[in-house]
Amino acid sequence: MPTILRLFGFRFFFYSNEGNEPPHVHVEKGDATGKYWINPIAEEYMDGFTKTEKKHVQKIILDHQEQFLTDWHEHFED
Repeated sequence: MPTILRLFGFRFFFYSNEGNEPPHVHVEKGDATGKYWINPIAEEYMDGFTKTEKKHVQKIILDHQEQFLTDWHEHFED
C-alpha cells in the first residue's frame, strides 16, 4: 500500500489491489479513515474525522489532485 503524501498528520495512500476501481485515495489520521474519489473529487466515506479535518482533507486533495492522478496511473498501469 504505497503512501503518496503525508501532510499535517494525514497519510494519503492506495491499496495495491484496487486497480479495477476508478482513481481514488485513502486517508487516515490516528483511528480515522476515509476514501475520496479523485476525479471528480467526491467523498466516499470519512469515518472518525471531525468536520474541520474533513474540510482540510478535501482541500489537500483538491490541491494535489493532478499529482494523485499521476501517481494512481503510474502505480496501476505499470
